[in-house]
Amino acid sequence: MIMNYVTKIRAKVNIYASKKTSNLFDGSYKSIYQGNGLDFENLREYIPGDSIRDIDWKASSRSGKVLVKRYVAEKKHNIMLVWDTGKKMTAHTRDLEVKKDLALNVGGLIGYLAARNGDNVGAIYNRNGLIQYHQLRTGTHNIERILTMYDKENFDSYEADLEKSLEYIVKNIRRKMIVVIISDALGIRDVSEATLKRLVGRHDVLFVRIGDADYTARIMDDKRQVVDSKIASFDMEKNMYIPEYLINNKKLMKIEEETKKKLDDDNADKLLQFRIVSTEIDCDEEMIDKIVELLQGHRFANSR
Repeated sequence: MIMNYVTKIRAKVNIYASKKTSNLFDGSYKSIYQGNGLDFENLREYIPGDSIRDIDWKASSRSGKVLVKRYVAEKKHNIMLVWDTGKKMTAHTRDLEVKKDLALNVGGLIGYLAARNGDNVGAIYNRNGLIQYHQLRTGTHNIERILTMYDKENFDSYEADLEKSLEYIVKNIRRKMIVVIISDALGIRDVSEATLKRLVGRHDVLFVRIGDADYTARIMDDKRQVVDSKIASFDMEKNMYIPEYLINNKKLMKIEEETKKKLDDDNADKLLQFRIVSTEIDCDEEMIDKIVELLQGHRFANSR
């Protein structure tokens, strides 16, 4: 059966737009360019997240509503999706979704938004030491091709190397891009500060963190009875799946909590140091809201 990824993403977007305001969703993607090479187009009513610097005070006074200036990009922009790979991406999130599947949908959503805006989209990921590079192109057919190729990858047999993908960008791609890194807590930890420094010096960088399942995760029925204990949790210390006989070990649970807290604190400091806006996503259902939050956070960070 042929998978039509873009059709599924478009359906999610339409459902979202029917429940929320279309201005919020449509404006969130374009907001990452506010103040950078844009032409004034028209006015629209203020929505939460807009910069106060865009408010047209005279027009607002005349209309009785708070109005902001709306802009359009002068040229196409370049969006580079950087996916993490390896065995850890076959584990589960806190909401018990496979991390690779959620990462695929996140990249698809961002790629779809960019394609709908007429922008170029490319992708990079590391297949067992070999860089897979999809050149920057326009159109939804390009997005479909990228998603199909990533989805076909089998990560079971090798470890991740996100650093190598980012090094490829630093060394080989000169044009200005918005680099969207889709990884997990280990991905943030393993990228060196030297590489991040060079990356943010040339490109805008956003980080989507795919959440990690707790060691004690279980699928329960309505009566809180275990119906599936085969949830793939990943040990961040030993870089391996957790054997089932260790899942209920209280000492291990304590070590997990301490390890995750330290990792989260260290990652937050690293991202803050390089002014990289990030969000964490644990399930497909929250994906669109989280991406809107990410884009608006990027806009706010660059308006200060």
